[in-house]
Amino acid sequence: MTPALTRPRKISPIVLDSSCWLEYFAETPYAARFEGVIASPQALIVPVITIYEVVKKTARERGQELASIALTLMQQGQVVDMDLHLALAATTCNLPLADSLIYATAQAHGATLWTQDQHFDGLPGVKYFPKNQC
Repeated sequence: MTPALTRPRKISPIVLDSSCWLEYFAETPYAARFEGVIASPQALIVPVITIYEVVKKTARERGQELASIALTLMQQGQVVDMDLHLALAATTCNLPLADSLIYATAQAHGATLWTQDQHFDGLPGVKYFPKNQC
């Protein structure tokens, strides 16, 4: 019997919301939820606004060195710039500005948005992680 040829598994794209990245870089008890995805950057879609939020908050709260590490790690995924198409798609999301852009990016790339922010709970294409459950 000849061994079957195996096809490479297609990895479903994932957008990590800023809340997930911040948990990871702060090494909180919730960080382990996101380690596997972060370790597979070929699956990551990274909205540029997420980089802004994470680098800014990390630099302010944990220092510039960790913020630089965060930037380097986040850039290993597919970074998505904001453009007119994305901005217009975000206008239909009924979320705050940054969250609308993050959600619209996930939708535009057929990605699942992973988040800990409750206002995303129940939206199509969202995997919500309540903070009160490790």
